[in-house]
Amino acid sequence: MLSMKAKYALRALCALTLAQPERLSARKIAQAANVPEKFLEAILVELRKAGLVSSTRGIAGGHTLARNAAQIMVGDVVRIIDGPIAPIRCASVTAYKPCEDCPDPESCALRFLMGDVRDAMSDVIDFRSLRQFSDDTARLARRVADQPAEKEAS
Repeated sequence: MLSMKAKYALRALCALTLAQPERLSARKIAQAANVPEKFLEAILVELRKAGLVSSTRGIAGGHTLARNAAQIMVGDVVRIIDGPIAPIRCASVTAYKPCEDCPDPESCALRFLMGDVRDAMSDVIDFRSLRQFSDDTARLARRVADQPAEKEAS
């Protein structure tokens, strides 16, 4: 399951993507992404350490993407914030740990099922860029904004 922290990170990165090339203050990002500012500041530190966000102090400072949004995959963000995406540790590629109650991980059907779930999720988020995600966000926001006008017209 995607944590609230990962949702906030994706929303914040989306706000930065849509604002490019402008630098945004943490306050502006929080407002645009509907994220609590205090929580966002900790997330921005993690994203900066991971090389996804660049920050500059001062009057003309703010935050911006450190890399091209088309080169940042949603899966990278999820892993940076939440860690491995496997639903259970024994199905993880990078953080494998056998279940304590499992007598034989090699013959565990649940482990193999959850491996398929992990692979299906990876097939989506590892091939969806932050640019695509941001474009989808903007497109859906326009569609929602246009709905009342469509209802009034009919």
